[in-house]
Amino acid sequence: MEVFGRVFNLLTASRLKTPLLLLLGGLLTQQAIASSVKLGLVHPTTGRYQQQGFDMAQGALLAIEEINAQGGILGQPVELLTENTAGKVETGVAATNSLIKQGADVVFGAASSDVAIAAGKEAARHDKLFFAALSYANETTGSAGHRHMFREPASAWMTAKALSFYLNQQLQDRRVFFLTADYSWGHSMEESIRRFTNTGDVQTHPAAQVPYPRPRHSEIENALIQADESGADVLMLIQFGDDMVTALEMATEMGLKERMEIIVPSLTQNMAANAGASLMEGIVGTVPWTWQVSFEFGYQRGQDFVNAYVEKYDQYPDSPAASAYSIVYQIKEAAENARGLNSNDLIDALEGHKYSLLKEPQQWRAFDHQNIQSVYVVRCKSWDDVMKSPLRSDYFEVMLSLPGSVSARTEDEWKTDRMEAGQPTRL
Repeated sequence: MEVFGRVFNLLTASRLKTPLLLLLGGLLTQQAIASSVKLGLVHPTTGRYQQQGFDMAQGALLAIEEINAQGGILGQPVELLTENTAGKVETGVAATNSLIKQGADVVFGAASSDVAIAAGKEAARHDKLFFAALSYANETTGSAGHRHMFREPASAWMTAKALSFYLNQQLQDRRVFFLTADYSWGHSMEESIRRFTNTGDVQTHPAAQVPYPRPRHSEIENALIQADESGADVLMLIQFGDDMVTALEMATEMGLKERMEIIVPSLTQNMAANAGASLMEGIVGTVPWTWQVSFEFGYQRGQDFVNAYVEKYDQYPDSPAASAYSIVYQIKEAAENARGLNSNDLIDALEGHKYSLLKEPQQWRAFDHQNIQSVYVVRCKSWDDVMKSPLRSDYFEVMLSLPGSVSARTEDEWKTDRMEAGQPTRL
């Protein structure tokens, strides 16, 4: 364990640029490697969502460091194996397969719903669990859900339900233009928001789709021109990561921010930081978690996580980091409750399991493996407020918290979705 601790410090310093197993191979005996618990992280370290990928890795590393200091999982040290997905489905499938061949007991991560869905199917093919750490498409635990898939963050349905409490009160009788990323998450988000905000009429509330991944500037610009010419009062900017930043910069340059209310349904702290406090000021969206929540609502374990993360990385944790951190601890709990790492036993241990970690009590719902938790509607603070805050990273004012018991699909709604997709109504 002492050798492992020295290796782990070296790995942390390397900032994840080399798969951990390769570094460990030269420093630990084959016997030690064979007796460790291996967790496989598929995440983008290149591409449009790479910052979210690095956040996941940092959250996972912190959890593993803490767990190893406490004796590991089932008395064995924990290793983190990593592979880059580049935000691409085929790369994500290959990365998942590679991690399992390297001996990963459980796989988690993603950052794009298309990648998460495909990686989850590949993990299931090998009888391994997959935990989605960043995947909001309804399909992840809906029509594409299966026994080996668990999703830690909220779904698009849950996000849209929470956001509708703001939209329906503040933006009544206003026309909305949807600028939507053309893949599973974007489609899920647009469909869910329309459902809960009475904006299903596409003539009154039109839309333009932006290709994913790597949309050209001209494609984003064309969609923004359509938004401007529509005469809509609200721009629903269903873009994520660097694509959201680019679209918001272009919308501001075109003067749209002065003429339209801009809503970004799914936000992260790093998206706000990359766009800049002045550009983000007043933008409304949702987050599954933000570091301010732990302090505003008095969640001590969440505060401990934030403080440890700041000490280690000199920055506040973002929601992808919190998700990955939580998943690692949930794997530990499941393994201990199952007394092993057999996939069927882990699934049995997780289904219906309730726990408290970084915020209010959460639960892995048995029938769809969706994590039931609160969703937070936030407004981005002014540039002055952000600049005055510690680490200049206090971007979000929490306006509303909607419990997962209210925001999540019911079992009947889930079954209807499954039947319409030609899928069985049991995982």
